[in-house]
Amino acid sequence: MHPKGVTVGEIAKQLDVSERTVHRDLKGVEQVIEAYDLQLIKKAGVGIQIVGDEDKKHQLQMYLFRLSHTEYTPEERQTMILIALLESGEPVKLISLANDLNVTVATISNDLDKIEEKVKKHSLSLVRKRGYGVEICGSEAAKRKMMSELLFDHFDESHFFSLMKESIQKKSTDLVNTVTEKLLGFVDKKKLFMIEQEIEAMKDDLPFTIADSSYIALVIHLALAIERIMQGEAIHFDAQHLQTIRATKEYETAEKIAKRLGDIFHIVIPNEEIGYITMHLMGAKLRARRGYMLEEASLEIAMKVQELIRFVSDEIGVDFTDDYPLYEDLVVHLKPALYRIQHHMGITNPLLHKIMQDYSELFDVVERGVGHVFPHMTVPREEVGYLVLHFASALLRDKQGVRALVICSSGIGTAKILATRLKKEIPDISHIEQKSFFDVRYMDVNEYDLIVSTVPIHTSRPYFLVNPMLSEEEVASIRQFLKKKMFSSRAQKAIPTKRGIEKIRSIQVVSETIVQLLNGFSMRELFSCTLQDALIDACTQLEQHGVIRTKGLVVEELLRREQAGGLGIPNTSLALYHARSEAVLLPSFTIYTLTHPQTVIGMDQRPMQMDRLLLLLAPKDAQDGMLQVLSHVSSLIIKDGESMELFSKGNKEQIHTFLSTQLEKFFYEQLQQHKE
Repeated sequence: MHPKGVTVGEIAKQLDVSERTVHRDLKGVEQVIEAYDLQLIKKAGVGIQIVGDEDKKHQLQMYLFRLSHTEYTPEERQTMILIALLESGEPVKLISLANDLNVTVATISNDLDKIEEKVKKHSLSLVRKRGYGVEICGSEAAKRKMMSELLFDHFDESHFFSLMKESIQKKSTDLVNTVTEKLLGFVDKKKLFMIEQEIEAMKDDLPFTIADSSYIALVIHLALAIERIMQGEAIHFDAQHLQTIRATKEYETAEKIAKRLGDIFHIVIPNEEIGYITMHLMGAKLRARRGYMLEEASLEIAMKVQELIRFVSDEIGVDFTDDYPLYEDLVVHLKPALYRIQHHMGITNPLLHKIMQDYSELFDVVERGVGHVFPHMTVPREEVGYLVLHFASALLRDKQGVRALVICSSGIGTAKILATRLKKEIPDISHIEQKSFFDVRYMDVNEYDLIVSTVPIHTSRPYFLVNPMLSEEEVASIRQFLKKKMFSSRAQKAIPTKRGIEKIRSIQVVSETIVQLLNGFSMRELFSCTLQDALIDACTQLEQHGVIRTKGLVVEELLRREQAGGLGIPNTSLALYHARSEAVLLPSFTIYTLTHPQTVIGMDQRPMQMDRLLLLLAPKDAQDGMLQVLSHVSSLIIKDGESMELFSKGNKEQIHTFLSTQLEKFFYEQLQQHKE
C-alpha cells in the first residue's frame, strides 16, 4: 500500500508479468478493496494508490497476510493453475504461478504434468517453453468448454440457486481466494444473475422443460459467451452444421435468447454463438416428457429404444416390451444424450462405480445391448450407467403400498438412483415421483407419505436428507418412520384430495382420446401423383369430417416437419407424418395407401419408397393425457417387426383390432397407475 502510488509498469516488473496482465487483474483488486470501504485511485503520470481509512487499510493488510499463507490440496492448486492459464491471453511465468500459490516452481512444474492430461482430453495443448512461460493453446470453443466444465463441476444445483438468491449488492470477501470464487472470476457475478433472470423469464418459450442441471449449464455457457464476446474472443462454428440446425425449434429459441441478451448487454451475438446455444438446448436433459414422442426426430430414437428393450429382455429373461413408462423414459433420456455423444459434448456420471458394483450383470447386458443397437457409435460407460438405472427401476417396479416423493438437484439423475434404491430396500413403496430441487416450491408435498431428498429443501413437512445410494442407517430410519406413519394414518385414507380430482380428469382425457382415435380411424386409397398432393387430399378428407380446419395450415406444418428430418420408417414402406397445429380440432390417426408410391427420406437419412402414409395429428393445446395416447400410438407402429408388418400390409379391420386391444390395455395401465 504505497502512500504515493505505484505505476502499472513497476507492478508488472515486480511480478514478472506484462502490463496487460496487471490491467486485467486490477478489476478483481478493485472488488476486494471496495469491500473494505477503500478506493483504488488511478492518476495519470503518478500511478495507482489505495485511499481510505487507515484502520480499514490495516484490516485489508491482515486479510492479505492470511491469504498469502493459504494452503491448497494438489487438486485445488491444479484447478487454480488451470483457471489462471485459461483466463490469460498470453503465456504465464511459472514463478508468477508459484508466488500466487505459495509453492515452489518445481511443484508448479509437477502440477503442469498432471494438468497436461486434462487439457489434452479437451482437444487443447499445454505449451511450455523456457523463458517464455506456459499457456493453453487451442480453439475458443474448446477453451470455453473446459471453463464451463470447471465451473459446473464446482457448482451443484443447490449452490447455484443459493448464489442466485444472494443479493448482488452484498459483497462477501470470505471466499475471495477459494477455488469456487476464483472460478467465478471467469464470469461477472452480476451478469450471471441478469442472465439467469432472463432465462427464468423465458422458460415458457423453451421448446421443452429442461432439468436444473442443464438449465445451469445453459446459464453458465451464456455468461461465458457474453464475457468472451466482450473480450473480442470469437468462436468458430461449422457453417454446414449451422445450416442444418437452423430448421430446428431449438435454433428459433436460441435466436430469441441471443436477441434479449444482446439488447441487455449492448452487443451483437453472432450466428456462430447462436449455433452453440442451439447445441446446448439440443443436448439438454429434459424434466417433462409429455408429447415428446410427437416432436422432431424422436421416432428414430424410439426404434432404437425398442431394439434395446428387446435385446435386454431376451438376455435377462424378463419381458420389458410392454413396459410403456420404461420405453418413454428411455426415449426422453437418449435423444439429448446421443446428441451430446455425437457432438463430443461430454457426459459425467459421478455414481458410475457404484452402479457397476450394484448392478454388475445388468450393466454387462445393457452395455452389450448398446453395442448391438449403436454399432457405429462409441457410447461411454457413463451413459451406459444411466441406461442401467432405467432398467433397474423397471425391474423393481412394485404395485402396492406407500407414495414417496424423491427430490434431487436435477430431478432425473440422482433421483433415479435414489428411487431405485428405495424400491429395493422398502418394498412397501408402490409409487415414487421424482422431482427436482427446482420444482419443490410449486408442489403440494402433503400428498406423499414419504419425502426423501439428496439436497436440503425448504418445507414444513418432515423429510429425510440422504445420500443417493442410501446407507443402512438411513434405510432403518425411513422404515421406522413409515411404520409409525402408516399406523397413525389408516383412518385418513378416504379423504378426497385435489390431486384425486386431477387424476380423474386425466383418466377422462385419456379415455376420450382413445374413443376419438378409434372412432375417427380410417384407411383410404389416394390416387395423388405427388407427396404434396397426397397430403392435401388426406387433409381435405379430414377437413370434411370436422377433424381439422384450414387444411392448408396443416399441410404446411407437415411439410415443415418433413424438412426437419426424415419421416420414413427404415426397412418398411411406411412414413409417419405427424404434427401439432392450431388448425387441428380433434386427435386423429388415419392411414392412406398410395397408388403412386413416393420417394421420401427415411429416419436413417436415406431415400426410400413409401406406399403407406400414416397421419397422426394433435391440437396445439393438447392436454397431457391426449399427448400420452398419441405418443403411445406412435410407439405401437414401431413396437417390433410384427407390428411394422401389420401397419405395412394389414387391412383396416386388422389394424383397428390391434389398436383397440393395445389402447384398451394402455388405458387400464394408466388407470392402475392413477390408483397408486
